[in-house]
Amino acid sequence: MDSFHLIRRSLHAAVASVVCALSALTGSASWAQDLKTVDVATGLVRPWAVAFLPQGRFLVTERPGRMRVVEADGKLGAPLAGLPSVAAAGQGGLLDVIADSAFESNRTIYFCFSEPGPGATNSTAMARARLSADSTRLEDVKVLFSQKPKFESRLHFGCRIVEAADGNLFLTLGDRFSRMEDAQTLDTHHGKVVRITKDGAPAPGNPLIGTAGALPEIWSYGHRNSQGATLAPDGTFWMHEHGPQGGDEINVPQAGRNYGWPVITFGENYGGGPIGKGITAMAGMEQPLHYWVPSIAPSGMAFLTSGRYGAAMKGNLFIGSLKFGYLARLELDGRKVVREHKLLQGLERVRDVRQGPDGLLYLLTDVERGRLLRVLPP
Repeated sequence: MDSFHLIRRSLHAAVASVVCALSALTGSASWAQDLKTVDVATGLVRPWAVAFLPQGRFLVTERPGRMRVVEADGKLGAPLAGLPSVAAAGQGGLLDVIADSAFESNRTIYFCFSEPGPGATNSTAMARARLSADSTRLEDVKVLFSQKPKFESRLHFGCRIVEAADGNLFLTLGDRFSRMEDAQTLDTHHGKVVRITKDGAPAPGNPLIGTAGALPEIWSYGHRNSQGATLAPDGTFWMHEHGPQGGDEINVPQAGRNYGWPVITFGENYGGGPIGKGITAMAGMEQPLHYWVPSIAPSGMAFLTSGRYGAAMKGNLFIGSLKFGYLARLELDGRKVVREHKLLQGLERVRDVRQGPDGLLYLLTDVERGRLLRVLPP
């Protein structure tokens, strides 16, 4: 074969390789953009969180103060009896719920809510309970933790629960809005992540145990209002938090670290103007892993560990947007976000995002007639 034909053949092979690679890439992107949802259940009132039960059933909280079992066929159960009093006003109400890792043997759940106090005060609390055998009520309800101090506010309750690999429980706590300076103090629970045992005690190894003037439940501080948290595939605890006007953040809270709010932020005051000195960094304060300007109002957060949506999406982080009504897909390189995609645009406010036992993603929409959605591969 002469040199001309050899060169032409090599060029054809190179072009074919590029076309195949581009087709694979665009095909993967198109495939992800073609995701669709199907209604599992409808008619939920401001649903906030979903947990998974055996036999394909679900446990859903509604912010006005109701918890329901949803059957695999989407039928809504009656509100469960046995819930404690809930201060359901503003952003408060019945919020997160998770099933214990040993639920099949102990039927235990954990949930958090805005707990009423004297007068018009309230704070975030977390309780443990057992779902009755007939799934109609909660039994042996015990409040494990109450945020201190209680304060009169309808805002910034935080309230996501994550069971860690060691069995301890992380709980995110908001700064209560007008008490934002408390996020930098260690004698309040405002603007903190706390870590407790399943009996409500400060978890062994918490960084401030024995520190004078510090609350022993505190794991990390300097947070604003986290409504999304999850475990990464390697078992580390991740969370995101609402910024003010801009500056929503993803963080991986480490023991005893200060995440800066309200001293440093990439956001600004509502209506404009700097918060504090208007700085984004300071020695001794952690930088976010990722942030959004403008805000997307993140809520709900899950890593996809299954291969149900193809290899390209496995290991990605998914976050719901309340403000824009879409599902954010974040591609990661370790702890660095390298690419972000907006999926399922045009949804209502996405409040919760979870991976189910079937490896599929499930969403809740936070509206008056909210929906539990299953995300289908194309």
